[in-house]
Amino acid sequence: MPHRLGLTGDVMLGRLVDEYQQRRPASAVWGDLEDRLRDLDGLFVNLECCLSARGRQWRRTERAFHFRAEPEWAVPALETVGVDACALANNHVFDYEEEALLDTLTHLGTAGIAHAGAGESREAAFEPALVTVGDLDVAFVSLTDNSPEYAAGDDSPGTAYVEIDVDDAETRAAVEDTLARARAHDPDLVIVSLHWGPNMVEEPPEAHQRFARWLVSEGVDVVHGHSAHVFQGVEVYEGRPILYDTGDFIDDYAVDPRLWNDRSFLFELSVSEDGGPVELRLLPTEIDDFAVHRASDGAAQWSRARIQDRSDPFGTTFEREGDALVYRFDR
Repeated sequence: MPHRLGLTGDVMLGRLVDEYQQRRPASAVWGDLEDRLRDLDGLFVNLECCLSARGRQWRRTERAFHFRAEPEWAVPALETVGVDACALANNHVFDYEEEALLDTLTHLGTAGIAHAGAGESREAAFEPALVTVGDLDVAFVSLTDNSPEYAAGDDSPGTAYVEIDVDDAETRAAVEDTLARARAHDPDLVIVSLHWGPNMVEEPPEAHQRFARWLVSEGVDVVHGHSAHVFQGVEVYEGRPILYDTGDFIDDYAVDPRLWNDRSFLFELSVSEDGGPVELRLLPTEIDDFAVHRASDGAAQWSRARIQDRSDPFGTTFEREGDALVYRFDR
């Protein structure tokens, strides 16, 4: 039987999400998708905040936003739906400085939720997370080109920061090293989660396309992109899925009436026992009341049309099945 892995865009549990969650059950943040998420064999998210009640807002450089969630509800919420691994290489995990970042690592570790992309040192930040999904061994790598001031140092905490440039020698060395560390565990599947590029960009730039294809050529099985707050197209390169941007899954952000950044998908990837992709299913989602839900009919129709349009340049064609779009891989 194939294993069903869920991949989402940004899960931002701070600010108004955090405020609303103080007076409702932890699981409420998952809306009517709670059972669907729990039924997945594996779930991988970008955690776009720190989990801590401590720390102070980052003021060393100019930052407009700071995201922090109370761990007393946020950790149980992640546990409720069985989140297996969190990508932490992003531009908000360090928003409340070292104390809150280290709390985040501790809370996730205590809950048994794997994480990658941030750590107490550069070596730790670049360490792949290892997750067992059924009888499938998954190596999960998290990288970002956002907020270089958050980058981990040799002896200081921070994120796994790289330039998204395949011609940059330092980038290639860092990525090749972390992929070698992943392969040392002989995983069935390697996922690289990338928080890359600026906000509200509808198409991946050429540099991202080259980088993603290079990752596949280096043995990466799934490229999981996020950061733009809007979903971008899907490419299948050498038989492997590249999700250039998975958009936003949960947040409290203002909604752009043209880009509809409150709309995205739950990306469900079915893989065989040897880690080969079988099917990619896109279930339309929509943020409402600071929680994620199945998209309304109108929103779902818009999202299906938009992602097909954005995937057309890559030659990716989806089939419609109920509310979802499906791509089946050649086996």
